[in-house]
Amino acid sequence: MTKLEVLISKEQIDKRVGELAADIRRDYADKDPLLIGALKGSFVFMSDLMRKLNIPVEVEFVRLSSYGAGTETSGKVKLVQGIKTPLKDRHLLVVEDIVDTGLTLHFLLDYLQRRKPASVKLCALLDKPSRRVVDVPIDYLGFTVPNKFIVGCGIDFNEEFRYLPDIYTVEEQ
Repeated sequence: MTKLEVLISKEQIDKRVGELAADIRRDYADKDPLLIGALKGSFVFMSDLMRKLNIPVEVEFVRLSSYGAGTETSGKVKLVQGIKTPLKDRHLLVVEDIVDTGLTLHFLLDYLQRRKPASVKLCALLDKPSRRVVDVPIDYLGFTVPNKFIVGCGIDFNEEFRYLPDIYTVEEQ
């Protein structure tokens, strides 16, 4: 049995996403940014953020994999679906649900930098620094969370719980 406990309410999330959007809007006002979401986890946060940005943006998605079934990363990142849009000289904003070990984002940021964009910044809803293996710069951060398994707001556990509007910690019973 799985026990869920609310860590961050949907009201707190909504307020913080608005604050992040204001910062991003200020920094990208004249830059025609390309938002890049890492599927599947980022799509809910990215959608909420994009609506609050209130500036023209384009959207792309990549699909990466480092988790099998369960709560532990495999440590090996693979590109499942890349980006077809030309990135050279574009301002890129990677939108991620959670930064955990940093391995997946390090891989993604390296993949993007090789395409010679004008800039690459990272916006993450959640950061779990206690698990960091590879340092990644987070330019816009929603919340720092403890070293617990997290679900909700697009983040899953074995493809479940993405639909939850709040952020929860998961405990196996």
